[in-house]
Amino acid sequence: VTNGGKTTLAEKLKKMLPKCDIISQDDFFKPESEVETDERGFKLYDVLDALYMDELVKSIRNWMKSPASSDVLTELQSPCDSMKNSDDVYILIVEGFLLYNYAPLNELWNRRYFLTLPYEECKRRRSTRVYQPADTPGYFDGHVWPMYLKYKNELEQNASNIVYLDGTKSQEELLSSVYSDIIQELKKLTE
Repeated sequence: VTNGGKTTLAEKLKKMLPKCDIISQDDFFKPESEVETDERGFKLYDVLDALYMDELVKSIRNWMKSPASSDVLTELQSPCDSMKNSDDVYILIVEGFLLYNYAPLNELWNRRYFLTLPYEECKRRRSTRVYQPADTPGYFDGHVWPMYLKYKNELEQNASNIVYLDGTKSQEELLSSVYSDIIQELKKLTE
């Protein structure tokens, strides 16, 4: 969901996890001139066609081929004893709003997290952000929220192994939950 805390959570996890990088889907938006406009004049940013998804997949695959040559730290960032055998484990967090609706990505995920927000909270948070280009009047209700509901519905029907997170919970609570889950996953990989 837009403004659900995806980037904040990813950045906090990166600081806590060993050898961790982030790729953000937001870095793959097409220029405004290439984004379609609907009959109401809304730029259709909340659809897969507004993004260079093939480039996103390519970036993830390139990272996977050589994670040690990326910008990750070579020393463990965490003194956690359970991580001592994880020297060869690199972590990539891919954060974005339409990741699980793009089939070529679905084979790449080890873990999937999906932040949710109720309509009113999402709209309130969205109204406090400044976007380039700026949201036009009615954009949230006319495009952003309907697209979120559409893609969330598709996701619920087609994807599995998704952990849904309540975006109204505190950042600390979300961070603790996801961090603990990742640590358990790392233990499995290093045993």
